[in-house]
Amino acid sequence: MLAITNVNGYIGNGTKLSEGTIIVSDGKFVKIGNDIAIPDGCEVVNARGQVITPGLIDVHTHVGIHEEGIGKEGQDYNEVSAASTPQVRAIDGINPIEKGFNDARLAGVTTVQIMPGSANVIGGEMVIVKTVGHIVDEMVVKSPSGLKAALGENPKRFHGGKGVLPITRMGTAALLREKLIEAQNYIENRKKGKVDRKLELENIAKVLNKEIPLRVHAHRADDIVTALRLKNEFGIDLTIEHCTEGHKIAPFIAKHNVRVAVGPTMSSRSKIELADKGWHTLQALANEDVPFSITTDHPVVGIDHLMTSAILAVKYGLTEELALQAITLNAAKHLGLEEKIGSIEVGKDADFVLWSGDPFDLRNKVEQTFINGKLVYAEERRMNV
Repeated sequence: MLAITNVNGYIGNGTKLSEGTIIVSDGKFVKIGNDIAIPDGCEVVNARGQVITPGLIDVHTHVGIHEEGIGKEGQDYNEVSAASTPQVRAIDGINPIEKGFNDARLAGVTTVQIMPGSANVIGGEMVIVKTVGHIVDEMVVKSPSGLKAALGENPKRFHGGKGVLPITRMGTAALLREKLIEAQNYIENRKKGKVDRKLELENIAKVLNKEIPLRVHAHRADDIVTALRLKNEFGIDLTIEHCTEGHKIAPFIAKHNVRVAVGPTMSSRSKIELADKGWHTLQALANEDVPFSITTDHPVVGIDHLMTSAILAVKYGLTEELALQAITLNAAKHLGLEEKIGSIEVGKDADFVLWSGDPFDLRNKVEQTFINGKLVYAEERRMNV
């Protein structure tokens, strides 16, 4: 059992704790508030002078599947042998001891969603993990957590450049639509016992049956609209990933009951789709009450800059409350895990961070990171876990 005393800071849902106490048992928050008695035998962490936040969440990453510093040997995030590869699973390509996980812990990031890249129209299944461990299966929070799809420049470049479908945006949407219809037929035929199992169609069927959402890479406004068109056609759950030009059509997005992940806004404008990239997108979405998360798309932007991204969002007009929620509670909702993570509440996983000061001051740093109630990073001794 663990007690954190003299707690000050952000605990979630826009609420703060002042000179409070938090009790953790069996990896969960069990008591939170003031005037709480500390049980006998409890390990005590005195947080005086520090600021607490929930563990940070990055909803869109390639941690462990796009390894840094080793080139092609570490690039297991795009299976470009075909334009549609729903049968592949990110979990099968993750190296849990890749340096990105350590960077995450040092930056207070306790949960990440890891997904295939965006070279394919359908890229495969994704997984949500905690950022500590040596066996990926033991790190999993949810698997699968979505099916990756991509619109726009990337599928055109990777496959259209070879002279095969898709060469155009029309071709990309057509291939995605064709695969969804094929999976619809597969579902009906499986019910009748007419076909053998087929993994790629089984994985698409999970989307059609609303077991998982389709998470669609879409930067440009017209690609976002195409994704929403497909959502309506097939009656599926869907999230918009990147949403770079979301500010151009924010009222339209607001009509479609979708969550969006915005970023990596700290990156350069490396392609045409990013020409109008900027922090104004977040404020435009906020003005229309579109629920959003902030992402680094690690390693496009290093995961150690997730909090930096939130700070910059505030610098350009977003409130601190919305910026923090975009990497905590709203991020948890994006993942469908708000009952488990994203805020410091009784019954939730004890994932939290102690900062040297206000986390919205870039000069302050993470001093301790806890996952499931266990210390996984301490500044004073740089733990190797």
